[in-house]
Amino acid sequence: MSALIDPNDPALQPMSPPNLPLAGKKALVVGVANKDSIAYGCARAFRSFGAEVAMTYLNEKTRPYTQILADALQVPPELYLPCDVREPGQVEAVFGAIEKHWGKLNILLHSIAFSPREDLHGRVTDCSLSGFLSTMEVSAWSFIRMVHLAEALLEKEGGAAFTLSYFGGEKVVPHYGIMGAAKSALETAAKYMAAELGPKGIRVNIISPGPVMTRAASGIDRFDELLDRTKERAPTHSLVTPDQVGTATAALACDFARIVTGEVLYMDGGYNIMGA
Repeated sequence: MSALIDPNDPALQPMSPPNLPLAGKKALVVGVANKDSIAYGCARAFRSFGAEVAMTYLNEKTRPYTQILADALQVPPELYLPCDVREPGQVEAVFGAIEKHWGKLNILLHSIAFSPREDLHGRVTDCSLSGFLSTMEVSAWSFIRMVHLAEALLEKEGGAAFTLSYFGGEKVVPHYGIMGAAKSALETAAKYMAAELGPKGIRVNIISPGPVMTRAASGIDRFDELLDRTKERAPTHSLVTPDQVGTATAALACDFARIVTGEVLYMDGGYNIMGA
């Protein structure tokens, strides 16, 4: 039987992934707040894997904190753009710039969330209508809008869209409140978009890291207790870092992971597998 096998058959040879598996790819990262943000960990990893990176900042107040980060990643000035999803036209302007300067997009990372403080710190039962709508618009609907605008760019070569969630979208986490509902909506929407866009070669996945002390997370009540509890209960007995999340996300953006779509990918040291 062995005589029927060609030893030179490429299918028998070891696989050799490229040294820069994202070389030639174009990545847009939305939601970098500072050097400690998960979005920046992802942006750094995309760049390290060989991709070119475009990046957004929220407004002129936050720009000084992110300009140096964009420079470090060699983001072209015309692709370092303001993006407040509550400001009419800004999201559209970002994708217009991508189309003008790149003509395509291979990777989209959405890492933004917001809830008014009084609603985030209160009971879900007491959430105001305005607070609910604001939370859902920024934290969930904005991803739908971005994927819609990116669709024609992503399908040119096939691409991957990622959004960031948290375990509180699946299970009740104390003090996570209305943001848990928003993350649940975000995850479900992403799965539906994965089903709809899969035939076009577009993958949509949800990255669910463990808690990281970021500027956004600091708004969650008693967040330090959540960090301590996670470190104690996670099988690794450690907290994840933005760079760890970034490297794993970059690997999932590579062509060799193109079979993965519609998944909630936990990056939390195994915390999510533990029982009560």
